[in-house]
Amino acid sequence: MGRKLVIITYLCTFARKRIAFILETPTRIWYILKVIYKEWWSIIMKFNTVRTRFAPSPTGYMHVGNLRTALYAYLMAKSQGGTFILRIEDTDQERYVDGAVDIIYKTLKETGLIWDEGPDIGGPVGPYVQSERMGMFKEYAVQLVESGHAYYCFCNKDRLEEVKAVQKASGMAPKYDGHCRNLTPEEVQAKLDAGIPYVIRQKMPQEGTTTFHDEVFGDITVENTALDDQILIKADGMPTYNFANVVDDHTMGITHVIRGNEYLSSTPKYNLLYEAFGWEIPVYVHCSPVMKNATEKLSKRNGDASYQDLIAKGYLKDAVLNYIALLGWSPKGDKEIFTLPELVQEFDISGISKSPAIFDTQKLNYINGEYIRAMDLDTFHAAALPWIRKTVTREDVDTKLIAHVLQARCEVLGDIPEQVDFIDTLPDYDIELYVSKKMKTTKETSLEMLKAVLPRLEALSDFSLEAIHECLFSLIAELGVKNGFLLWPVRIAVSGKQFTPGGGVEICAILGKEEALNRIRAGIAKLSAEA
Repeated sequence: MGRKLVIITYLCTFARKRIAFILETPTRIWYILKVIYKEWWSIIMKFNTVRTRFAPSPTGYMHVGNLRTALYAYLMAKSQGGTFILRIEDTDQERYVDGAVDIIYKTLKETGLIWDEGPDIGGPVGPYVQSERMGMFKEYAVQLVESGHAYYCFCNKDRLEEVKAVQKASGMAPKYDGHCRNLTPEEVQAKLDAGIPYVIRQKMPQEGTTTFHDEVFGDITVENTALDDQILIKADGMPTYNFANVVDDHTMGITHVIRGNEYLSSTPKYNLLYEAFGWEIPVYVHCSPVMKNATEKLSKRNGDASYQDLIAKGYLKDAVLNYIALLGWSPKGDKEIFTLPELVQEFDISGISKSPAIFDTQKLNYINGEYIRAMDLDTFHAAALPWIRKTVTREDVDTKLIAHVLQARCEVLGDIPEQVDFIDTLPDYDIELYVSKKMKTTKETSLEMLKAVLPRLEALSDFSLEAIHECLFSLIAELGVKNGFLLWPVRIAVSGKQFTPGGGVEICAILGKEEALNRIRAGIAKLSAEA
């Protein structure tokens, strides 16, 4: 509360003085309003300790690595009482995919990563769509030219290709050769006046080293001679990604930049831009990639690369988010199941690993199963019903009973159709299924057990789960056999499958008396024909 009072008092005093000045000088109202806005924002920034951003490009689906970046940026902000910003970086029109922005919105909202500022809700440093911010980038680039940190480059495509070919033939890494780096002001102006197309390049130092600190990888030093004079403004006047990214982060007051470690090599260039402008460098948190295994990246082709893929396979959104949090980050204790608010409380960037994270489907299945079993039956039934109905079309079955049987044995909703596909129609099964070493059953003993079961079930007037259970277990006690010795052949007869979500008792209750008895009779006929 104390910090809020300080902010309110500071802003009120500031506003009172500025408004008084405006009233005294009405001809300068527009200019003063712009100054007020900039100074007001700088005041707010003094009291806002952490501002993070998620800045995706709308190029399609939400990759697991992208969602992890968004999650860590959200957790970093919320764990420190800061602000989480959504910025859409849509300047790469060649890769732009219609509908991709909606996918970004939908994914973040579904997973609970609600932004405090963004394109749809606005905020004090908008616009939050990069293509709507185009007017300012060239002005910033020209500032760098004037301060000697950038220069106009008039080299055409043919010359650049020739330089690249020579370097390649010499075994050198491709790099701009600095041909326009030292043009005189008069030469530059003459070319500008002649209308020769140009780009604006960053003027990298040609000796010494540049060092930056990353919260995950520590201090990293690079030789300045290895840094290319990267393009800041392209020939069409549009900014490059690297330049727009730096300007946007600064003007939006971003304090912590969380992103993939593929940007580590670009970070020295970013820092030289910050230093050239005299801006404060943000805290960097670079995350190692998420891999399918030690050598392969996740692949969209295999349906394992995106959040949408996982949801389509039947994973729960909360479980997916929980698992993604653990991909490269370790909590301090042994706990692995976290709600989003619990992740906010637990998150610390010191837990992020340098090593690539391996996407472990078994671990995801385990976490998803834990979420399924934590649901109340009504919630699970609602989630499972669309999957049940993919193979169960009968209207006379109790889908809630099916859900009850499934819940303790299901890890992924997408497994449900195959688990219950015997309910509508008994598959044509091999009678060898009746033979079980574990249950010590043979085809002969199975036939004997089914013949004993049939009249008992026929006599039941109440064919509920409880009544069937009592009937069969009474018969087991009467015959003096082990449970599986009788229940195994019942399971095979009523399902025709070795693996089912429930045992013979549950399946009989789901099928109903008439269908269950018909299947047991069919089993007896199968076994009798073999005898």
